[in-house]
Parts: sequence; structure tokens; C-alpha cells
Amino acid sequence: MSDWHIIACEYPPQIGGVSSYVASIARALGEAGHLVHVWCPPAEGSRPQANGVSVHEDLGRFRPSDLRNAGRKLDAFPAPRRLLVQWVPHGYGYRSMNLPFCLWVRQRARSGDSVDLMVHEPFLAFAGTWKQKAAAAVHRVMTLVLLGAVRKAWISIPAWRQTLEPFARGRDLEFEWLPIPSPIEPIVDPTGVAFIRARYAPAGGHVVGHFGMYNRLTARPMKEIVSAMLARLHGISILLMGQGSGTLRDEIVSDDPQLEGRVHASGPLTDQELSRHLQACDVLVQPYPEGISTRRTSTMASLVHGKAVVTSEGPASEPLWREHGAVSLVPSNAAAIVAEVERLVGDSCARVQLGERGRRLYEAFFAVRHTVDVLIAS
Repeated sequence: MSDWHIIACEYPPQIGGVSSYVASIARALGEAGHLVHVWCPPAEGSRPQANGVSVHEDLGRFRPSDLRNAGRKLDAFPAPRRLLVQWVPHGYGYRSMNLPFCLWVRQRARSGDSVDLMVHEPFLAFAGTWKQKAAAAVHRVMTLVLLGAVRKAWISIPAWRQTLEPFARGRDLEFEWLPIPSPIEPIVDPTGVAFIRARYAPAGGHVVGHFGMYNRLTARPMKEIVSAMLARLHGISILLMGQGSGTLRDEIVSDDPQLEGRVHASGPLTDQELSRHLQACDVLVQPYPEGISTRRTSTMASLVHGKAVVTSEGPASEPLWREHGAVSLVPSNAAAIVAEVERLVGDSCARVQLGERGRRLYEAFFAVRHTVDVLIAS
């Protein structure tokens, strides 16, 4: 049984989708009896402790000197070494154009390491400013380098297969879908959940939640959706969960001070607190610009908690969402989302049934045990 060496651009306590994913996979591999080494940059705060998992903060700022240092320490482990590289181009610094990192991965493969690539996101589109277009071009060069070196490429959504295949340059390279599990598991604490619900729910009303990172791409549409919901649905309160939620909440209240007691923000939460907050919600609203897809950990967290989810359908959405009826799919506009939330908060039976379908879909396809079984068997 060989050790696993996971190369990651972030790891808890750093906040992010890759960070949460790596923590889940490392913990599950460790629980399955494997020795796992996570190679990542340093971070302030305590690292999660898990059986069989060791953390090496040797990637620094992903400079060539940092990579050489990490390579020397990797070489101290018995060969052949199995590397699982987590790939998202903007994660490795250098304004998302860290070609030296990709060349380092190629060198590891040429020196005898078995390298797999987990593609969370492939590259930017050729759009926007000349700087973004230049970055998009460099991303494609990095993709060519990586796909020329790896044994196998795992993909977070099936759509990446068609995107990446031209960059394999005729290699018979496997692109296998590896669904993304929830970053957290539900905890059993009805008293704690009731306390949170009492804090946020109006008397006899409902709590509508959103979990995510409130960056420039998501904050503006969520502000529009929240304002529209509060204007139309008078018996609800809004709970925003995640990093940046306080800033968005303050902007909404600044625009309309009458909403002061109806929109709330949790800020960053521990896994246990996030589980309690999700359980306190009646409905989760999780829109995405390109539509829901199986790489969205925020929706996975909602599904594993059995919550009714209203989300948007778009070009990235896989057929299984509609086939299984696991979420409520609506067009990506505020009016459609608000109308569906109104229907669900008024129909408790529909909410429960939708949440149960979502939970069943999660257990059948996305639970972390499936991911680990596939990795071990590969």
C-alpha cells in the first residue's frame, strides 16, 4: 500500500473549495488505512488533525526555490511516489501564470513519480481585457505541460473532458469524472440548531439561506436576489453564510435600513457551526452564473443536510440534476428564484420531499466514500 502525496494550493485553515476538498479526501484516505502527505503553502492557524495524515508546509509561495526544496523533501520518501496534484490555475500564485510549477510537476513525472491530476477548473476563457486574454493563453500552455506529464486526469465535472481532450495532443489519456463531496458532514445537535433558528427566524416565519464565498462574481447577483426576496416575502429572514457574508449584509442594510432585522450574516464558520446553521434553514438558494454543476461544494453541503435547494440551470449543468429532481432548477434571474422560494416556503411537504431527493442523490453519487474507492482502485 503506497503513500499518497497530495499537492495542494490551499489547505485548512485556509478557506476555499480546494482546501475543503483536500481535507475531506485526505481524511477519508487516512481512515481507509492509507498514509497521506499533504504538500501545501504555510498558513496561520491550526491545521485539522486526522489519522494517517501529515501536512508539509514546504510549497511556500510556489517559487522555483520553494519547489526545489519541496522536491528534495519528496525525494526522501520511498519510490515510486504517487502524487495527486490539485489543479486550478489561479491557485498557485504568479497572477495565475505559474508555468514553473507545471514544469516542476512534469519533472517529477519524468523522474519516476506517478502523477495524477485533479482538474477543478481548467483555464480562463479568451474574454475580457488583454491581460485576461494573455492569462488565458498561458493557462493553455500550462495545461499542455501538465497533460503531457500525468498518468491520469480526474475532472470535477464531465464537461471538462471535451474542454481538455484537445490539449492531450493525441495521448491516450484517461479523463475520468471524480465527483466532489460535501466539505462537511451533518452533526446531530437539535438543541444547537433550535438556538440558531430562534436567533434568525421571525415568529412563525422561515429562514432562507445561502452558503458561499461572496466575491465580486457572486455578491452582486446575490444582493439583487436577497433584496427581491425580502420585498416580496414578508414572513422570511435571510441567513448569509461564509466568508464575506458580513460585507454583503451591510451593503443590503445600508441601501434599505428597514431590512436591519431580516438579513443576517454568519461570517466564516467552523464545520460544526456551519452544519448547525444549514440545518436551521428551510430553503437554500444557491445560484451560479454558469448553472449548477457537480463541482459546487456549497450545494453538496446543502444536499447532504437534506435541505431543499433552489438553484440555476445553465450550460455547465449536468443532466442528472433534472433527471433525479434533486434540486429545484430555475432560470438564473431573481424573479424566477423568488417565485420558487415562495412556493417552497408555503409548502412544507414539497420542501421535505425535495430535500430527501437531494440527500438520496448525494449518497448515491457524491459521498466521499465513492471518491476514495475510485482513487484507491485506480
